[in-house]
Amino acid sequence: MKEQNSIPVTKSQRSAKFVKTGFQIGGNYIKHYSKKLFNPQMNRDELNEDNATDIYKSLSELKGSALKIAQMLSMDKNILPKSYVDKFTQSQYNAPPLSGPLIVRTFTKNFGKTPDQIYDKFNLHSSNAASIGQVHTAELNGKKLAVKIQYPGVGDSISSDLKLVKPFAFRLLGMSEKELNIYIKEVEERLLEETDYELEVRRSIEFSEACKDLDHVVFPTYYPELSGKRIISMDWIDGKHLKEFLKTNPSQELRNKIGQALWDFYNFQQHELRAVHADPHPGNFLITPDEKLGVIDFGCIKEMPDDFYYPFFSLISTDVIHDQEKTIEAFRKLEMILPNDTNDQIEFYHKAYREMISLFAMPYTHKTFNFDNPYFFNQLYLYGEKISKMPEFKQARGVKHFIYVNRTNFGLYSILQELKAVVNTDTYKPHVK
Repeated sequence: MKEQNSIPVTKSQRSAKFVKTGFQIGGNYIKHYSKKLFNPQMNRDELNEDNATDIYKSLSELKGSALKIAQMLSMDKNILPKSYVDKFTQSQYNAPPLSGPLIVRTFTKNFGKTPDQIYDKFNLHSSNAASIGQVHTAELNGKKLAVKIQYPGVGDSISSDLKLVKPFAFRLLGMSEKELNIYIKEVEERLLEETDYELEVRRSIEFSEACKDLDHVVFPTYYPELSGKRIISMDWIDGKHLKEFLKTNPSQELRNKIGQALWDFYNFQQHELRAVHADPHPGNFLITPDEKLGVIDFGCIKEMPDDFYYPFFSLISTDVIHDQEKTIEAFRKLEMILPNDTNDQIEFYHKAYREMISLFAMPYTHKTFNFDNPYFFNQLYLYGEKISKMPEFKQARGVKHFIYVNRTNFGLYSILQELKAVVNTDTYKPHVK
């Protein structure tokens, strides 16, 4: 892949890139409707493909929060046309890497030294380039290291990028402005944390220590003395990303083993630590040669306060959902039912959300769950499609914590579906009364 020699860093440079992409999309619509004059039967597939290509190209060159949003949208498979999902999924694995001189400049700025003065060996060509940074291999004292380098200007451009992404999000998601603002504020807080590499190193050490006794899960060792605001040094973990792993045609037993490790990793954190690795895209995991799950990124952590954790998990792990009064009480605490709702609205949202939570909770209500279950995922996607068309859901509902907790759990379900794993789901249970 061609290396990038510069990144638009200033607000005006990044804004100009968005405007240019907007013009390209406008051109795609004109081209589409011109063709439709001659072929009224023509559907929107080609238009979606062209728009997805132009938007992805623009976001991948801008990197940072712009590309991160593409990554997040690619995981919400039921809210975007397939061509967008396919294109944006690339952001989970690769983006155009930065050139050598830009890398050296980042090191000099952070450490006052070039990479060659810090490590015994350093490969200037990245092995992996994603939304916030890219990874290089290095060697020091006979150890192979992974060195993560943040793209220039990423942390400084988050707020302005999110304002620029808003028009695209309006068009793609059809959210109300209030709902979009709640979403964007929560995303902004998590992204600001993700660009703080010193915080990431501290959390990575803390979480890998807390999770070290989980079966078949491994973590790299982190080196704070070789890390800084924009650079993280850690042990290199050999392994395959999910796509490559699945190409090896693993046995069902191995799929189940990796799936179980993933389920335990997430539910141990949710229920024992009340804080969870909230970036469950496949690029953050490796399957190692000795059949373990390697977790290589703790940039995005979502903490769950008691006033969210208890009502939410009581709905999916107890009999509360079968008691209308208690369910409505939990929905009020979670702001899924609002103080000014009429009786008709209360009845409508109780029924709609009860259906959604009953679906979402299916893996929790069985001791064992087969994620190679087309019925379960079809029902989830159909429900998502159904509510996306309902005017009642254009209004913002639900506390902000849902954004990342839902993203985490649906992301987990999605990876388990790709693995076609059968897992024991009663290993780490919610702590609710």
